[in-house]
Amino acid sequence: MNKYLFLGLLSTPLAALSQAYPQKSVRLVVPFPAGGPTDIVARTLAPKLAESFGQSFIVDNRGGAGGIIGTEHVAKSPPDGHALLMGTIGGIAVAMSLSPNRGYDALRDFAAISQAVTVTNVLVVHPSVPATTVKEMLALARAKQGRLNYASSGSGTVTHLAGELFKLMGKVDITHVPFKGGAPALTALISGEVDLSYENSLIITPHIKAGKVRAIAVTGLKRSALFADLPTIAESGLPGYNASGWYGLFAPAATPRAIITRLNAETLKALRDPAVVQRLSSQGAEPAGNTPEEFTAFVRSEVDKWANLVKATNMKAE
Repeated sequence: MNKYLFLGLLSTPLAALSQAYPQKSVRLVVPFPAGGPTDIVARTLAPKLAESFGQSFIVDNRGGAGGIIGTEHVAKSPPDGHALLMGTIGGIAVAMSLSPNRGYDALRDFAAISQAVTVTNVLVVHPSVPATTVKEMLALARAKQGRLNYASSGSGTVTHLAGELFKLMGKVDITHVPFKGGAPALTALISGEVDLSYENSLIITPHIKAGKVRAIAVTGLKRSALFADLPTIAESGLPGYNASGWYGLFAPAATPRAIITRLNAETLKALRDPAVVQRLSSQGAEPAGNTPEEFTAFVRSEVDKWANLVKATNMKAE
């Protein structure tokens, strides 16, 4: 058989699949329990994607191991675009250096589609904690070395990274208490089971407004429009501090390029939708959107950035 004819026959099923995509419901895997910030972003985008593609986009919550279980599930799913991942800084970037026994390579086993959002995180304390500024928080932590504790949504998540970076730069010892997602971590903070957290604005905002927790500062390099009166940690005593979260869409690595391209286009369209922008922005998430190539480069830079923190702090998966 002519080799060009043979290659053409091989490519035909992929081309046909791309044109017919999606052929059934698409599972958008969230590697955390329902109710957390990753889940909120996924459930905001899913209806818009379903509308564009004419098929259901079903949010599939597969929590555990700081996002690794759900992330690995998608890495090993058929590369046909019917299983997608709402990836996070933890399961994608940090796991590369923090979790050597994970069952995937984030740079090799995924095709980046688009960054969805950048998220503001907030240093918050239980009302019983006698600190209202970063300097007071540092002074309290130094006076109680190891006796204060902070909640995270799991080892390697941005809430964990933010806490370890605060400890490293502030030269303090605060005990890390990992939970299986943002929602249970938040419950522990509100109940007073833990003293503080670097919580995601997508789930903490209403509790700040209700007075259930006290906000002290934001974790990014610039102030948040949602919390205009809150300083950054960087300007409050730890210059250069920056621990912002992000979420983005990924598919298994061998997914046909035509499917990735179409998913990227429809994701960008959804992120420009006024209702989506309003919902995300009102909770402190900044809609992003970029090309697969730009997102891939960003992920590589995040892998390198957080590998340095893991090494400097001797951070361990718990």
